[in-house]
Amino acid sequence: MKKAVIFDMDGVVVNTEPIGYRANHQMYKDLNITVPDEVYATFIGGSDKNNMQKLKDLYNLEYTRQQLIDKKYEYYFKVFDAADDLTLMPGVQELIKDLHSHGMKLILASSAAKRKITKIFDRFGLHPFFDAVISGEDFEFSKPHPAIFLEAVKKTGCTANECVVIEDSVNGIAAAKAANIYCIAYKSGLGLPQDTTAADILVTDFKELNYQKIAMIH
Repeated sequence: MKKAVIFDMDGVVVNTEPIGYRANHQMYKDLNITVPDEVYATFIGGSDKNNMQKLKDLYNLEYTRQQLIDKKYEYYFKVFDAADDLTLMPGVQELIKDLHSHGMKLILASSAAKRKITKIFDRFGLHPFFDAVISGEDFEFSKPHPAIFLEAVKKTGCTANECVVIEDSVNGIAAAKAANIYCIAYKSGLGLPQDTTAADILVTDFKELNYQKIAMIH
């Protein structure tokens, strides 16, 4: 029986990808670089630390990695604060409430920085539902490395076999499988295409899931 659900955030709990895309491409423009979608797609699910290092190396940028991270968030929060199209993913709030009301342990394990997670949790009132929040900035390696999910399992107090991960990116799914956790891929159709074939099952609507269905996964 499954006792804990580990959620990714961007593209799973909240539809931040359009905002991130706008903010990042504004930054790229001001850095005088062009990042095609096929390169940008490889950043999805990775930590800011690793993504900014990749960007620095790919485009031979003179900024330090930390300067690029700070710059990224300067652009991101400008767009975030002005955005009226930032929403939770359809049906995810109902699923979170259903799981929480049945005593399921809920952990957020996101590659995003803590400041971004906090802004989103404050905006949508998500703090009461989650037992722990884990940020990728605390790990040397980001998804597809399993470190963040191994830590999430520890925080649940359950075994990996008693946990489920809900992910939307190829990097996140690879990390869940490397941690030996059952992985549900969520494909909303709202972000850039990601290969979800390595997941155990695929859902395109959170109405396909509820406490009963997740608890009974073998």
